[in-house]
Amino acid sequence: MTLLCVGLDHLNAPMTLLARAALDGVGARSLLLDVAADEFVAETFVVATCNRLEVYADVDRFHPAVDAITEILAKRTGVDREQLVDHLHVRYDEAAVTHLFGVAAGLESVVPGETQVLGQVRSALRSAQDEGTAGRSLNAVAQHALRTGKRVHTETSVAAAGSSVVSASIELIAAHVDGIAGRNAVIVGAGAMGLLATATLRRSGAASITIVNRTVEHAERIAANYDAAVAGLDQLPELLVDADVVVTAVGSGHVLLAATAVGLERARPLAVIDLGLPADTDPDLALVPGVLRIDLETLHNTSLTKASTEDLAAARAIVRDEVEAFATAHAARSVEPTLVALRAMAAEVVASESRRLRHRLPDLSPEEFDDVERSLRRSVSALLHTPTVRIKEYAIGPEGSVYAEALRALFDLDPTTVRSIERELGSDSD
Repeated sequence: MTLLCVGLDHLNAPMTLLARAALDGVGARSLLLDVAADEFVAETFVVATCNRLEVYADVDRFHPAVDAITEILAKRTGVDREQLVDHLHVRYDEAAVTHLFGVAAGLESVVPGETQVLGQVRSALRSAQDEGTAGRSLNAVAQHALRTGKRVHTETSVAAAGSSVVSASIELIAAHVDGIAGRNAVIVGAGAMGLLATATLRRSGAASITIVNRTVEHAERIAANYDAAVAGLDQLPELLVDADVVVTAVGSGHVLLAATAVGLERARPLAVIDLGLPADTDPDLALVPGVLRIDLETLHNTSLTKASTEDLAAARAIVRDEVEAFATAHAARSVEPTLVALRAMAAEVVASESRRLRHRLPDLSPEEFDDVERSLRRSVSALLHTPTVRIKEYAIGPEGSVYAEALRALFDLDPTTVRSIERELGSDSD
């Protein structure tokens, strides 16, 4: 089997294309199920954020699987296949593992070191588990990626230096409104980004925060924890009069804030942070005197790295170490079904010989027979010890599977038994 990663991210695709390819929760689930249904895909999960759309899959044929996933991405995003191919990144096996570990550690983010993506990878795995599309292989690699992300955050200062996209954007606009403390903020959208914006602005000392959302009940749940007010979308124009900061994080594809809504000029500076993908606000807002508008493309084109060179190097070294550890563990797991089948066969040989001895030597006392049986088991265990250790060592090499096949042939292990054990081990790890 081959681990495959096919997708788009801010490093390989322009924000305009990412905006067109963006999927909400329903769209990401449909993509997940479509990929899982493909004949070449055994397992899959999907990471869909504002800066990336990536399909991870365990596949049995590389090229047909890449073609199939590309077609499904084009279908689900509505982006022309040829245009999509120009910006897709395709990674497999170790390169795919390295990329996922880097993503979970925040090293592939717009703001290097940001921690929000770790939760997004965890949610992607949980969704796949709920849908039954992630089995033994992807559970193993995703769980190891999550541990790698936690290790990077714990052992380096990258996470402390890496702001979220929200906090980075708020830092960028702070000077325009003469600091956040004491300012009036309006947040449009009550999803995860809206929640993060509310928390960040509250910590920054905003005097008032109003959360605007189509469904007022959703906004109220956030507002209750941050001493914020709640309003409907129809109240947005009147809220703009006294607003100093507006954050939008809806991504509905509709313009929620037009340039005409703020007038031809402002009596006070206004900073608009558009975190929607697609954008929620009119780009012409930037032409209105007194208005500063930044969006995800602005952030993408701005150097937001605060982590030191040493911290980034240490974080990448951790990722390399964990990729190597995963490869070793994966190789050992790949031969485990063969070893289990070998030990099961050996146990049956011991049991058969014990039955024969009991029949031939009926005068042996129970204690004597137990001594003989223990001696048989120890002898067989000693004979199997070296082959077991060696096959695990050899499994790490580029031709590791050849040794497992040779072991199965030498001991005439039943392939059906080995496959049955593979399935059983896989179900135990889910």
